[in-house]
Amino acid sequence: MTEDLPELRASDADRERVAEHLRDALAEGRLDMTEFEERLEAAYTARTYGELAPLTRDLPVPGVSAPAVNMVKQPEPDSGWAGRVVGGEGTSSWAVAVMGGFERKGGWTVPRRFNCFTLWGGGNIDLREANFADREVEINCVAIMGGVEVTVPHGVEVVVRGVGIMGGFDHREDGAPAEPGAPRVIVTGVAFWGGVGIRRKLTEAERRRQKEERRQEKLARKAKRRELS
Repeated sequence: MTEDLPELRASDADRERVAEHLRDALAEGRLDMTEFEERLEAAYTARTYGELAPLTRDLPVPGVSAPAVNMVKQPEPDSGWAGRVVGGEGTSSWAVAVMGGFERKGGWTVPRRFNCFTLWGGGNIDLREANFADREVEINCVAIMGGVEVTVPHGVEVVVRGVGIMGGFDHREDGAPAEPGAPRVIVTGVAFWGGVGIRRKLTEAERRRQKEERRQEKLARKAKRRELS
C-alpha cells in the first residue's frame, strides 16, 4: 500500500461497504446506537480512504479473528456552526445567467455579499454544505423574467428583504428561529416578472441518517413482535 492511498477519493460503493460493516457491528452489539450513528454519518460524508479507514479499524472483518479493540475513542473534529464560519473573501462573489443558468453548491465559501443576476435564466444557490465568510452574509438577487432558488440548511437564520414586482419573493422562511452560533443569511434584491424562492432542505448526510433511523426503528418493531409471538 502506498503512502498516498489515504488521500485517494472514496466512491459511493466504498462508503456503502463501510456502512454495511457498521450495520453488522450494531447488530452484533459491538457498537451502541450513538456510536453507530456517529460513524455512519462520518462514512457517508467521507471523501477519502483516509477518512473511511478509522471507522472500522477496531471492528473485526467477517471470517477473520478479531484484533485487539482500541477502547480509546478519538475526539471528533468540530462539526458545529463555529467550524463553518471561516472568514476570508469567499469562493465566489457573483453569478450571472442570461438565457442560461448558474449553480453554486457543495463545499464553497459564501462571501459577506454575493450578487447574482438572471435574465430569462435561472440560478441555484445551495448553502447546505457551504462555509461562511462571516456570521452574517447577504445574498442579493435580481431576477428579471427569470428565477433564483436559495437553499439553506436547518438552523440558519433567514432574513428576507427582497421585493417582487409582477413577480414573487419568497418570505416563508423569514424569521424562523436559529440554532446557537448559526450564521444569518439576508436575502435582498428584486424579482421583476420573475421569482426568488427560499427553501430549507436536509443535507444528504442528514437525509441518510434519518433513513437509517427509520430502518432501525422498523427492525426494532419487528424484533419486538417476534418476542411477543
